[in-house]
Amino acid sequence: MKLHGIGTDIIKISRISKSIKKKSFINRLFNKDEILKCYKTKNSANCFAKRFAAKEAFSKALGTGVAKGINFKEIIILNEKNGKPYIKLIDETKKVVDKKLKIKNYKISLSLSDEDKYAVAFVTILI
Repeated sequence: MKLHGIGTDIIKISRISKSIKKKSFINRLFNKDEILKCYKTKNSANCFAKRFAAKEAFSKALGTGVAKGINFKEIIILNEKNGKPYIKLIDETKKVVDKKLKIKNYKISLSLSDEDKYAVAFVTILI
């Protein structure tokens, strides 16, 4: 496999904390599974901020940014049972990514972190 792209994003958690007060913001950017997970966590703003940063970092690693058929709601940030985060693509976004990468067997790696006022995400895509 070779490296297709890397992406990173950092966001001020307070910015997301203000935004998640609006249901329209949450429903436009997050999948129902992400919303349920974040509302169950002790600090939902940190949870939403890390997921937002991951979606941004993924779009940068892909090389498209948030455009050309990429929908944040269709980039789902989940966790394995051991806590390791991963990205699941669905619907039109999955089709766009498959077409752009020209293969269906690619690997997306994700790392998330938060500290004090910031959340950060790092994504690599191998093809």
